[in-house]
Amino acid sequence: MSSQSSTLQIIAIVLFTFIGFLCVGLPLAVLPGYVHNDLGYDSMIAGLIIGLQYFATLASRPMTGSLCDRLGPKRAVIYGLIGCTLSGVLTLLSTSLQETPWLSLSLLIAARLTLGVAQGLVGTGSISWAIGQVGAENTAQVISWNGIAAYGAIAIGAPLGVLMVAHLGLWSLGTLLILLGVGALLAARNKPAAPINQGIRLPFSRVFMRVLPNGVALGLGSIGYGTLATFITLYYASRGWEGAAYALTAFGFAFIGARLLFAGAIKSRGGYRVAIACLTLESIGLLMLWLAPQPVLTLCGAALTGFGLSLVYPALGVEVISRIPAASRSSALGAYAIFFDLALGIAGPLMGAIANGFGFAAIFLASAILSAIALVISITLMRNVGKPA
Repeated sequence: MSSQSSTLQIIAIVLFTFIGFLCVGLPLAVLPGYVHNDLGYDSMIAGLIIGLQYFATLASRPMTGSLCDRLGPKRAVIYGLIGCTLSGVLTLLSTSLQETPWLSLSLLIAARLTLGVAQGLVGTGSISWAIGQVGAENTAQVISWNGIAAYGAIAIGAPLGVLMVAHLGLWSLGTLLILLGVGALLAARNKPAAPINQGIRLPFSRVFMRVLPNGVALGLGSIGYGTLATFITLYYASRGWEGAAYALTAFGFAFIGARLLFAGAIKSRGGYRVAIACLTLESIGLLMLWLAPQPVLTLCGAALTGFGLSLVYPALGVEVISRIPAASRSSALGAYAIFFDLALGIAGPLMGAIANGFGFAAIFLASAILSAIALVISITLMRNVGKPA
């Protein structure tokens, strides 16, 4: 299979990741302000509402990986798109009941939990589906393109959600989520399924332990993104600045640019070396967010954070996924993604508590420290077990 042909096949599948994460990105810059300002709950609750989605994804990972391995990744993607549609219905109901804050919040919690499970199904399913189409030798390329689709969708979705709500009203948010889910389901229906890998499947507990060291580094390095995505709106508001959604756009475009330009470095330099370089840049970007005296420098910090985080996931992932039998590949992808989900789920309440005590700027300093710890773990892994990809 030619490189161009395999790339086109990958893009045709990760399109569903783009749609799934567009559903994630659209409410991202809207819901914290809605919960905090319109419903009257504090910043910790606002962070928890965002974080609940990631905890739901986390809890569903073992089921998601097993479902992909047993029934095929196409089936998992379809189930996930149904979840995106249902999340849109619940979001529409929630924003229609603003006058009853407890009921609106309850429906919003249900929407976030549903979207969290759907995100895991679509993300893991799309990666496994694409690898099944183009071969395991293209795993790094698949993970990279899947991330481009995911973060590109968030970069587009966050400001789009803000514009829609500003000009059309909150009802437009849930409505578009419903339309996206239904449209993607129609598109997925006739696409060919990937073959189901046969062979002995490892127990999830064994897969998890093999993934653990790399997953811990991934999780610590990803908390900075969770912090940025959850609190950038409230951080800007605390400074009296406007245009918070564009910080997410800067993050997303820098992330995509780095993956397009440097994804090949994983093969040529080795996953651990790439992860070390990226975590260094991410730590610097988070420190810039902490110290930024004006919005333009905040955008630079967000962009550098996105550039740094860009290849951490595929770089650490390729090193560990290559050591897992093909019949358990989806379970390994699910186990690895648990640490990313855990990081994003923790980021909301943890950084919300830090913001309540020390202000919003302090959350980026805390994130930078955690990213630096991930850097140390990656250096240790390279010295002990890392080999060039």
